[in-house]
Amino acid sequence: MPAPDVAALLAQLERSEPDIAEPARVAVEWLAGGEALETISQLDVCEFLWYTLPIKVPGDQTTIARALGELLRLGGMDRYAALCDSPSTARILRTYAREGEEAGAAAYQAALEATGVLPPDIPELSWSSIMGPEEMGAHVACAAALELAIVSRETVDREELTRRWLTASRTELGGDCWLHRVHGERLNRWVLGRGTARRELAQPFEVRLHAPVPAPAEPSLEPVRWLLGLARGGLRLTERLNLARAVAVDAADRFGWDTTAGRAVRGEADVAPLGALKEIAVEELKALRRSGRRLVLTPTGRALLDDPERLWDAVTPALLTPAPGEHDFEVSIRECALMFLVDNGSLPYAELGDRVARVVNGEGWRTAAGGQVTAVDLAGPLGELRRRLDALGLRESSSWDAPWRLTSPGRSAALAALRAQALRPRQYAGLG
Repeated sequence: MPAPDVAALLAQLERSEPDIAEPARVAVEWLAGGEALETISQLDVCEFLWYTLPIKVPGDQTTIARALGELLRLGGMDRYAALCDSPSTARILRTYAREGEEAGAAAYQAALEATGVLPPDIPELSWSSIMGPEEMGAHVACAAALELAIVSRETVDREELTRRWLTASRTELGGDCWLHRVHGERLNRWVLGRGTARRELAQPFEVRLHAPVPAPAEPSLEPVRWLLGLARGGLRLTERLNLARAVAVDAADRFGWDTTAGRAVRGEADVAPLGALKEIAVEELKALRRSGRRLVLTPTGRALLDDPERLWDAVTPALLTPAPGEHDFEVSIRECALMFLVDNGSLPYAELGDRVARVVNGEGWRTAAGGQVTAVDLAGPLGELRRRLDALGLRESSSWDAPWRLTSPGRSAALAALRAQALRPRQYAGLG
């Protein structure tokens, strides 16, 4: 059957229901953007009715929705037309009108999720809220595949279907798959960054980061394995919920960690990498949790301890995970430092700081007072990176004043962290 012609449908509607012909024209222009109606999907219709219409389209929204429904019925698209008249659409439009944009958007997201056509996040890819052309193409294609499966009354595992659709080789992509396309787009965006110095620093990493960075064959992340292993039977905490002095002493001796001001170890607070290790394990990995005055291994922690590759994939992004109170500025400093450390062997702290400062100033970062970034401004973010590198056993010497030099697993971990950072989804401010 030939695709319905929009102009012909509008002319037919003008004859049968002239009062809604103009609202129908407005709606279909927003919905299809001049393309044939056969190109639209259920996701397109839902997004128009539940987001675009109440936020961007002026006029009587209920009338516009009804007019679009009549136009779609004339074109034989009854399933989409039913969405225009549905109780869900009426409820969402009322929510926007009575409770505001935030409540309306929440109702829209809940209703969209309930349709089953929204591609879910999968371990290989979390969708962005700000999509580039390749990611938008992948998202649209996955949504269409989910819709077809639902209409065909198949039993749909949305995550499995999305993974299959993203990873399958496709003729229309020249044998490539959508996942590679999206990753390539995100890597390119990350490389371009802001400023000439940042682009020149990141450019050599674009090819190196395209494939996942495997866990090294040699032992790595030993401090993490040690702490999780101690917690298998429960790890007793002090009254202030810190690790016991004996644990802190063992950690400092075992991993060569410097103590605060070189003094004898009195507790967890005297061994900075140990505090960082505990924070990563509890807050970021969710591998440990507190039960009364004990730290216990969670099911996630048990799975990580038993699977070295899974542990590697979970832990390495922590090198660039924002610490409490950190934002893009601090993470950009740590990111630049890792790029310098991967290939530059041993770097004294002052030289590393000078190199990083030149890059972040070139990116346009400025202090709160509007001045250029100096070594003083780098101290916090670089100190946090050092704590994390030492906590994970990725620097050759964890002595506080030793030049910075990554171990062989440390260089691999830095690349894995940079890749995770480059491939992260883009979100609007305030969205996780």
